[in-house]
Amino acid sequence: MRVLSTSSSDGIHEQLFTLGRLPGVLWTPAGATGTRPLIVIGHGGGQHKKHPAVLYRAHRFVTDLGVAVVSVDVPSHGDRPPHPELHRIATENQARIEAGEDVAPLLAAFQRMAAGYTVPEWRSVLDAVQELEHVGAGPVGYWGVSLGCGLGVPFVAAEPRVRAAVLGLGGGAASAELAAAITVPVEFVIAWDDERVPRADSLALYEAFGSTEKALHAYPGRHGDRMPEFELDSAVRFFARHLTPVPVA
Repeated sequence: MRVLSTSSSDGIHEQLFTLGRLPGVLWTPAGATGTRPLIVIGHGGGQHKKHPAVLYRAHRFVTDLGVAVVSVDVPSHGDRPPHPELHRIATENQARIEAGEDVAPLLAAFQRMAAGYTVPEWRSVLDAVQELEHVGAGPVGYWGVSLGCGLGVPFVAAEPRVRAAVLGLGGGAASAELAAAITVPVEFVIAWDDERVPRADSLALYEAFGSTEKALHAYPGRHGDRMPEFELDSAVRFFARHLTPVPVA
């Protein structure tokens, strides 16, 4: 793990880093020492590790909970060059969608393939970040919707360090079998009028989670609409319950 730059503002310390060729960013409370929970944020399609929506949530989690937050660019996003295979499939999918094909199965197949790259990358990021003195090997949470959900379900299913997950705007076609292996608490969010992920697919994914503690949140709106602030408030309370935040010294 190589730190490229550091900065601090409004009580939040930011470190841009690379892990091999993987670019990422870590946020912690300014002056933090010792072990604390870590939340991984998976960004949406077409976004990146420092997209305004990611920054906003990361800052809320750090400020309200005293946790560390990490996010990395998924292949073909942010500071990463186009991934030849994924870029080709994404281009083909766009043409097929414009020709009238159903969006949901195309997205499901793409996310299933992309997860084959991202899951081992994210697990390596956890290894590296938790070696830092101001993060340590505390409990881990995950937040991700849309693409962040499609990649997050296989990540949470594969990673025993994750204790709780907020997921949403995703469907069951790509993830139902993996979702059944998830037994940690889950908060699942859907946009009731989502035009990209059929409501029935989202409900099927929620039903597939093997968690005994899970909650379904629905709000009016379409896939790309801004998520209501009360959903972020709820995510903060959810992680506070399940990650047992460690106060900043």
